[in-house]
Amino acid sequence: MKIVVGLGNPGSRYGPTRHNIGWMVVDRIADRAGWSGRGRQRDAANVASGRVNGLDLTLVKPLTYMNESGLAVRKILARERAPLADLLIVADDFALPFGKLRFREVGSHGGHNGLRSIIDELGTETFSRLRVGIGDPGQTAIDHVLSTFAPDERQRLDELLDAAGEAVEAWARDGTSKAANRFNPFELRAADTDRLTPPGEVDGPPGEDGVRRTKTGWRRVRPVEPDR
Repeated sequence: MKIVVGLGNPGSRYGPTRHNIGWMVVDRIADRAGWSGRGRQRDAANVASGRVNGLDLTLVKPLTYMNESGLAVRKILARERAPLADLLIVADDFALPFGKLRFREVGSHGGHNGLRSIIDELGTETFSRLRVGIGDPGQTAIDHVLSTFAPDERQRLDELLDAAGEAVEAWARDGTSKAANRFNPFELRAADTDRLTPPGEVDGPPGEDGVRRTKTGWRRVRPVEPDR
């Protein structure tokens, strides 16, 4: 049994935000498996288990809020008596451009409070994680991760979630290294510019001056640095 934990925050106000993309990936896997509505609450999480394309998976969405995600992860590992090799954490990462996927088998929390909590609870940095790029913040990090996706991102979000779901299945079937070789080079298609909100409209793209109008005011968008 492979355990896939998507990080996020409970509550409708957080549902569509960037910080909840881990939940979105887990929900997409459940939808494709026909598990919608089958999850039950236990061990401080919403949990659903079953077979997906010949794979035995347990999908977990911690209900502890992001900063205490480790409590739910520790409990589910104890209940399932699962080794760390069978655990995958799916989390957002603003150090990656929107749409990029990155598997790692070990690493620090990188400033992500959910990963920080998991590392503290498990006492190790050695567990697999799939980081999903949500784009570089053009504002403070906390505002960025708790914001909703821009129109050009929403246009491609379904494709990103499908790709991330396939990446999770590849991890469960072939392991982190092979999944990384396949999905770390993944490139999301460019947005269809003719379908975007015009510059100057709320949540539209930035104008020539690099400033974008949001629901809370005008924000200067910093260019995303190339992935290193």
